[in-house]
Amino acid sequence: MNKTIITERLCLRLFEQSDAEEVTRLCNNYNIYINTLYLPYPYTVDCALSWIEHLVNNFNVDKSYEFAICDRQTGTLYGAIALSNNQCFDNGEIAYWVGEEFWGNGYATEASNAILDFAFNVKKYHKVYARHFASNPASGRVIQKIGMIKEGVLLDHVKKENHYEHLIYYGVVKNKL
Repeated sequence: MNKTIITERLCLRLFEQSDAEEVTRLCNNYNIYINTLYLPYPYTVDCALSWIEHLVNNFNVDKSYEFAICDRQTGTLYGAIALSNNQCFDNGEIAYWVGEEFWGNGYATEASNAILDFAFNVKKYHKVYARHFASNPASGRVIQKIGMIKEGVLLDHVKKENHYEHLIYYGVVKNKL
Protein backbone atom coordinates (compact mmCIF):
# COMPACT_ATOMS: atom_id res chain seq x y z
CA MET A 1 0.00 0.00 0.00
CA ASN A 2 1.20 3.50 -0.84
CA LYS A 3 2.17 5.27 2.37
CA THR A 4 2.52 8.73 0.83
CA ILE A 5 -0.23 11.03 -0.45
CA ILE A 6 0.65 14.04 -2.60
CA THR A 7 -1.63 17.07 -2.96
CA GLU A 8 -1.16 20.42 -4.65
CA ARG A 9 0.94 21.86 -1.79
CA LEU A 10 1.41 18.97 0.62
CA CYS A 11 3.05 15.61 1.07
CA LEU A 12 1.31 13.37 3.59
CA ARG A 13 3.77 10.72 4.73
CA LEU A 14 4.42 8.38 7.63
CA PHE A 15 6.15 9.87 10.63
CA GLU A 16 9.75 8.87 11.32
CA GLN A 17 11.73 8.89 14.56
CA SER A 18 13.69 11.85 13.15
CA ASP A 19 10.46 13.93 13.31
CA ALA A 20 10.29 13.67 17.11
CA GLU A 21 12.02 16.97 17.90
CA GLU A 22 9.88 18.99 15.49
CA VAL A 23 6.69 17.23 16.64
CA THR A 24 7.65 18.13 20.20
CA ARG A 25 8.28 21.77 19.26
CA LEU A 26 4.91 22.05 17.51
CA CYS A 27 2.87 20.08 20.09
CA ASN A 28 4.33 21.63 23.22
CA ASN A 29 1.86 24.48 22.75
CA TYR A 30 -1.02 25.21 25.08
CA ASN A 31 -3.25 26.43 22.23
CA ILE A 32 -2.97 23.06 20.47
CA TYR A 33 -3.40 21.12 23.70
CA ILE A 34 -6.58 22.98 24.66
CA ASN A 35 -8.18 22.17 21.28
CA THR A 36 -7.31 18.46 21.15
CA LEU A 37 -8.84 15.55 23.00
CA TYR A 38 -5.83 13.41 23.92
CA LEU A 39 -2.65 15.43 23.36
CA PRO A 40 -0.64 15.72 26.61
CA TYR A 41 0.80 18.99 27.90
CA PRO A 42 3.58 19.70 28.43
CA TYR A 43 4.60 17.65 25.41
CA THR A 44 8.05 16.04 25.59
CA VAL A 45 10.37 14.28 23.14
CA ASP A 46 9.51 11.03 24.93
CA CYS A 47 5.82 11.68 24.15
CA ALA A 48 6.69 12.16 20.48
CA LEU A 49 8.93 9.09 20.25
CA SER A 50 6.35 6.84 21.90
CA TRP A 51 3.57 8.21 19.69
CA ILE A 52 5.58 7.77 16.47
CA GLU A 53 6.50 4.21 17.43
CA HIS A 54 2.80 3.27 17.75
CA LEU A 55 1.79 4.99 14.51
CA VAL A 56 3.77 2.71 12.23
CA ASN A 57 2.42 -0.43 13.90
CA ASN A 58 -1.17 0.89 13.77
CA PHE A 59 -0.74 1.63 10.05
CA ASN A 60 0.69 -1.79 9.30
CA VAL A 61 -2.16 -3.64 11.05
CA ASP A 62 -4.88 -1.42 9.52
CA LYS A 63 -5.91 0.01 12.89
CA SER A 64 -5.36 3.64 11.91
CA TYR A 65 -3.50 5.71 9.35
CA GLU A 66 -1.63 8.74 10.63
CA PHE A 67 0.33 10.98 8.32
CA ALA A 68 2.72 13.87 8.80
CA ILE A 69 1.42 16.96 6.99
CA CYS A 70 4.48 18.36 5.21
CA ASP A 71 5.25 20.99 2.60
CA ARG A 72 5.53 19.23 -0.75
CA GLN A 73 8.58 21.27 -1.83
CA THR A 74 10.54 21.91 1.39
CA GLY A 75 9.45 19.00 3.59
CA THR A 76 8.59 21.39 6.44
CA LEU A 77 6.42 19.59 9.00
CA TYR A 78 3.13 21.42 9.55
CA GLY A 79 1.15 18.91 11.63
CA ALA A 80 -0.56 15.53 11.55
CA ILE A 81 -3.72 13.97 10.19
CA ALA A 82 -5.19 10.62 11.15
CA LEU A 83 -7.91 8.31 9.94
CA SER A 84 -9.17 5.60 12.28
CA ASN A 85 -10.35 2.28 10.85
CA ASN A 86 -13.56 0.77 12.19
CA GLN A 87 -13.47 -2.28 9.93
CA CYS A 88 -16.71 -3.84 11.15
CA PHE A 89 -18.63 -0.67 10.24
CA ASP A 90 -16.64 0.43 7.15
CA ASN A 91 -16.07 3.86 8.64
CA GLY A 92 -13.48 5.97 10.39
CA GLU A 93 -12.80 9.30 12.01
CA ILE A 94 -10.59 12.07 10.68
CA ALA A 95 -8.57 13.94 13.31
CA TYR A 96 -5.80 16.48 12.81
CA TRP A 97 -3.62 19.12 14.36
CA VAL A 98 -1.51 21.83 12.75
CA GLY A 99 1.27 23.81 14.44
CA GLU A 100 0.00 27.23 15.52
CA GLU A 101 2.50 29.10 13.34
CA PHE A 102 0.88 27.44 10.29
CA TRP A 103 -2.78 28.10 11.18
CA GLY A 104 -4.93 29.88 8.60
CA ASN A 105 -3.13 28.56 5.51
CA GLY A 106 -5.65 25.86 4.56
CA TYR A 107 -3.27 22.97 5.32
CA ALA A 108 -5.80 21.12 7.51
CA THR A 109 -8.48 21.45 4.81
CA GLU A 110 -6.16 20.29 2.01
CA ALA A 111 -4.91 17.35 4.07
CA SER A 112 -8.47 16.44 5.16
CA ASN A 113 -9.67 16.38 1.56
CA ALA A 114 -6.81 14.04 0.68
CA ILE A 115 -7.62 11.75 3.62
CA LEU A 116 -11.29 11.70 2.66
CA ASP A 117 -10.28 10.56 -0.83
CA PHE A 118 -7.96 7.94 0.72
CA ALA A 119 -10.80 6.69 2.96
CA PHE A 120 -13.37 6.35 0.19
CA ASN A 121 -11.28 5.38 -2.82
CA VAL A 122 -8.35 3.42 -1.34
CA LYS A 123 -9.75 1.96 1.91
CA LYS A 124 -13.33 1.72 0.54
CA TYR A 125 -15.05 3.20 3.60
CA HIS A 126 -18.80 3.81 3.53
CA LYS A 127 -18.66 6.78 5.94
CA VAL A 128 -16.15 9.18 7.45
CA TYR A 129 -16.83 11.34 10.49
CA ALA A 130 -15.11 14.05 12.51
CA ARG A 131 -15.74 15.93 15.72
CA HIS A 132 -14.53 19.12 17.34
CA PHE A 133 -14.90 21.03 20.57
CA ALA A 134 -17.61 23.70 20.45
CA SER A 135 -14.89 26.07 21.69
CA ASN A 136 -12.88 25.44 18.48
CA PRO A 137 -15.04 26.71 15.60
CA ALA A 138 -12.02 26.93 13.25
CA SER A 139 -11.81 23.14 13.27
CA GLY A 140 -15.53 23.02 12.50
CA ARG A 141 -14.97 25.19 9.42
CA VAL A 142 -12.34 22.73 8.14
CA ILE A 143 -14.80 19.87 8.57
CA GLN A 144 -17.57 21.76 6.79
CA LYS A 145 -15.28 22.74 3.88
CA ILE A 146 -14.63 19.08 3.06
CA GLY A 147 -18.36 18.41 2.72
CA MET A 148 -19.26 16.91 6.06
CA ILE A 149 -22.75 17.45 7.44
CA LYS A 150 -23.42 18.29 11.08
CA GLU A 151 -24.99 15.25 12.74
CA GLY A 152 -25.33 16.44 16.30
CA VAL A 153 -23.88 17.82 19.49
CA LEU A 154 -22.93 15.78 22.54
CA LEU A 155 -23.43 18.19 25.42
CA ASP A 156 -20.72 18.41 28.09
CA HIS A 157 -19.32 15.17 26.68
CA VAL A 158 -15.64 15.53 27.66
CA LYS A 159 -13.75 17.29 30.42
CA LYS A 160 -10.78 19.49 29.53
CA GLU A 161 -8.97 21.80 31.96
CA ASN A 162 -11.62 21.19 34.64
CA HIS A 163 -14.57 22.22 32.49
CA TYR A 164 -16.87 20.26 30.23
CA GLU A 165 -16.83 20.61 26.45
CA HIS A 166 -19.55 19.94 23.92
CA LEU A 167 -18.42 17.71 21.03
CA ILE A 168 -19.91 18.58 17.66
CA TYR A 169 -20.12 15.61 15.28
CA TYR A 170 -20.05 15.71 11.49
CA GLY A 171 -20.14 12.94 8.92
CA VAL A 172 -20.28 12.16 5.23
CA VAL A 173 -21.35 9.02 3.41
CA LYS A 174 -19.39 8.07 0.28
CA ASN A 175 -22.24 8.47 -2.19
CA LYS A 176 -23.43 11.73 -0.62
CA LEU A 177 -20.37 13.88 -1.43
